[in-house]
Amino acid sequence: MISFKNYILFLLSLFIASCKVVNPKVDKPSANENVMALTKSLPKETNTTPSDTSFVSLKAFSSDFVYDMKYATTANFLKQAVYDCPECYLRYKTVKSLIEANNEFMTKGYKIKLFDCYRPLSIQKKMWQIVSNPIYVADPNKGSIHNRGCAIDITLVNSNGEELDMGTPFDFFGEESSHNYKNLSEDIKRNRAFLKEVMLKHNFKSFDSEWWHYNLVDGNLEKLANFNWDCN
Repeated sequence: MISFKNYILFLLSLFIASCKVVNPKVDKPSANENVMALTKSLPKETNTTPSDTSFVSLKAFSSDFVYDMKYATTANFLKQAVYDCPECYLRYKTVKSLIEANNEFMTKGYKIKLFDCYRPLSIQKKMWQIVSNPIYVADPNKGSIHNRGCAIDITLVNSNGEELDMGTPFDFFGEESSHNYKNLSEDIKRNRAFLKEVMLKHNFKSFDSEWWHYNLVDGNLEKLANFNWDCN
């Protein structure tokens, strides 16, 4: 027979046990901790990561670029504005590689400045009507990598926003624009080599006759596109 004292101790032990705080089970994060920073910077209205072939605005994924979209102005070899507004759209896979390249440039004190990005096929046809010379403008029947959303025309600027000396202006169609042209100062050679080295490291390839033009390595596999961005 249990004593009154032991009975009280028994009841007290039950009371203490009932007052213990049980830590709730904490679910481990379901998201991959190594998800790219690009995904974190998706536009607010976007709920999922775009497919690699989707057309996206570069500005929606990074604010670290400088823009001088020449074909939205008259400051180009056509002497006409052929874009309704200065936007930079590219295939998402091009954007990812371009941001990676720009991130490396920024660690060294520079940024990419863009002159041209994706170019709708309708604009390519308009350019061909103005200058029907395949030396300067890609025949729209064949199209260019720009029409596939996988090419960019670029240069570099320093921390003061000043362009590095590349020897010629953008869209200068002479032998001096070639990567193979040697009659340049050592500073210009270093600037071109620096741009090329980093771009090649991040899945781009150069275009021999134009120091400013870079294609995504597999960009020629994409279809010609006539997507037009909204200027409103």
